[in-house]
Amino acid sequence: MDHYKSILVAVDGSKEAEYAFRKSIDVAKRNKNSVLTIINIINTRSFEAYDRSVVERAQKSAEELLNGYKSQAEYEGVKTVKVIIEYGSPKTMITGEMANLAKADLIMCGATGLNAVERFLTGSVSEAIVRSANCDVLVIRRPVLHAVK
Repeated sequence: MDHYKSILVAVDGSKEAEYAFRKSIDVAKRNKNSVLTIINIINTRSFEAYDRSVVERAQKSAEELLNGYKSQAEYEGVKTVKVIIEYGSPKTMITGEMANLAKADLIMCGATGLNAVERFLTGSVSEAIVRSANCDVLVIRRPVLHAVK
């Protein structure tokens, strides 16, 4: 089995993204000494018609989400956890600039995210990641179910 050295998990605050995050902790712990990078891309197209306060609230919300996830991953034993918040198009940035920055050899994401209208019109972010990633992609569809002992 391949050893993943750099795992990039994309989160957007949705339940499916939380499932992906939970699973990323398990994968990172199984791949000792791997780096877990938790990323949130704030979709700037969503904010074109809004004032600066909306963007600032999105930034604050993303910081709270990612810092909480980072603390949780560290608490559960992941040694190296990084967080990245960027602005732009999640569909292009995750597999392009962000995957390169993190040197990702695995990208994890939820099957669906928060923006149902965009998904209907142009396809989901997870579909875009699967199509354009240069590394393995794991799309999480359901909650992580831990085995009963």
